[in-house]
Amino acid sequence: METVEHPRVRPGLLEDRLYQKHISEAATEHNTLVVLPTGLGKTAIALRVIAEYLRRAPTESVLFLAPTRPLVIQHARSVAQTLFAPEPLTLTGAIAPERRAELLRPPQVVCATPQVVANDLEHGEFPLSTFSLIIFDEAHRAVGDYPYVAIAKANRDGPRARVLAMTASPGGSRRRIREVWANLGIERFEYRTESSPDVAPYFHGIGVDTIQIPVPPEVRHLAILLRAAVQRQVEVLRKMDLLPAGEANRRVLLELGSRLGRQIEAERRQTGTTSGLVWKARTAQAAAMKGLHALELIETQGVDSLREYLARQRPAAGRRWTPSLRAFLGDPDVEEVVRRLSTLTVEHPKLAKTVEIVRDELHRNPAARVIVFAQYRDTVDRIVEEIERLHDPTVRPARFVGQATHGKDVGLSQREQTALLDRFRTGERNCLVATSVAEEGLDIPATDLVVFYEPVPDVIRTIQRRGRTGRARTGRAIVLVAEGTRDVGLARAAFARERRMHEMLVEVQDEVEKGIVPTPPGPKSVQRLLSEFR
Repeated sequence: METVEHPRVRPGLLEDRLYQKHISEAATEHNTLVVLPTGLGKTAIALRVIAEYLRRAPTESVLFLAPTRPLVIQHARSVAQTLFAPEPLTLTGAIAPERRAELLRPPQVVCATPQVVANDLEHGEFPLSTFSLIIFDEAHRAVGDYPYVAIAKANRDGPRARVLAMTASPGGSRRRIREVWANLGIERFEYRTESSPDVAPYFHGIGVDTIQIPVPPEVRHLAILLRAAVQRQVEVLRKMDLLPAGEANRRVLLELGSRLGRQIEAERRQTGTTSGLVWKARTAQAAAMKGLHALELIETQGVDSLREYLARQRPAAGRRWTPSLRAFLGDPDVEEVVRRLSTLTVEHPKLAKTVEIVRDELHRNPAARVIVFAQYRDTVDRIVEEIERLHDPTVRPARFVGQATHGKDVGLSQREQTALLDRFRTGERNCLVATSVAEEGLDIPATDLVVFYEPVPDVIRTIQRRGRTGRARTGRAIVLVAEGTRDVGLARAAFARERRMHEMLVEVQDEVEKGIVPTPPGPKSVQRLLSEFR
């Protein structure tokens, strides 16, 4: 294996891959957006560019931004282990602002969360002019009001340090890639896929299988009841001319909720009160949303997940019942669901199938690592419980969730997350059951199998999840799809959106090579008030 020879790179540590060389050379000379499949060395490219800027501008600093503290720490370790450079400075919210200002003494490599840097910039306490290079990891986040946008604007308005932006997936629309491009001041586009000639020799491959899961009649009947409850609230809204004909899905109801919220605010500003008609609509919209969530749980998660959700909806003694709760829990079909759940013993077959897949993989290869992704913490907890019931020493699961704690639902601190990942790397734990917190930035090169408990329609999240495998060797991804449920549409949508994203990126790359630069997107249309629909 040939390694990179550079005065700032420690000998024998950084593999010299041709595509990484070409991309890093481009990124050294131009503000560059790099789109590269997960596991193919975006960090290695960043290290090569950092090394060159440390050589070219030895009196200036480098800023390496990443969205989470564990990822920031990981990047700092990579810099320390790979480059001849001062000990990297790690800046996160755990360090007080006044202390952060004291630690900034160029030249140095600063690895930081964007929230910290944006906050310090706002207060005039971050010397951006001392930096020659800024790296934006997970650059698809550079949209809206995310701190990346403010940092990049301060750079464009001031020192104009070189920008390296990296992501596995910039998003599924031209509008989004134009927004990222404009916000970060991008000049050059470097896009590779697994089949690119210079990448293919290094790609180990990911086999993706979709498994159709039949839904038991008892579960299907609960879904029918919940669908009827949702439709009852939808009809209330249609009679008020607030919803168009056709399916009232989550997106449509969320948009209506936003309009209603704006109407309530406008009426309160004008008259100090809100009309009963608006509150009636708001109640029906909120009750319909609760029903849709319950429907999603029974179709795609499991009976226990629905049971626990409905139990949490009922206010504790002495707590007030909101109108939407009364409308939802008081619906006759929802009441029938609650009655049936009290005696129902069948569970969604996805649960047993997940346990079977994990057990078979680890029995076949005891040295393997597996990650199971689930949308909800209730499902994560249930999967861990079922795997632990095997009492099988070959299968050692662990719950991996975010930091937030809600009542009895306890989160994991960043220190606990980091420690758990270390145990996963060493094999003390060989199966992570995780929420979306594990989608970005995990440095786990030996994951052999990723299981999607349910498909996710967002193209970025799909690619991030699947990219947890296939890094050091050929990996597999399995997507579980409950027959006849929203899973089917989500799986189809995820595939179509990813295909369209790659087609769009190829077109963008062709345009950029011809000198056609993506233009900033125009303003989005503003949602109208409820009164405008009358």
